[in-house]
Amino acid sequence: MNTGKRSRNFWIGNLVLGVAMLTLFFMGPLSDALGIWAAVLWMVLAAVGMVLVMSDKSDEPPAPD
Repeated sequence: MNTGKRSRNFWIGNLVLGVAMLTLFFMGPLSDALGIWAAVLWMVLAAVGMVLVMSDKSDEPPAPD
């Protein structure tokens, strides 16, 4: 079983993706306040979160159990 610790970028990426999910829940009020910029904000948050999560990938996949 792979019990390696995750890097700080992985956890920050998950936090940013959580904020992106919250923006989707509140997209109606956000789009009323920000207009099209609410969608741009969501896209930027999702992209940054994915980049941070994927930067944690190791070179080798873990061995099968």
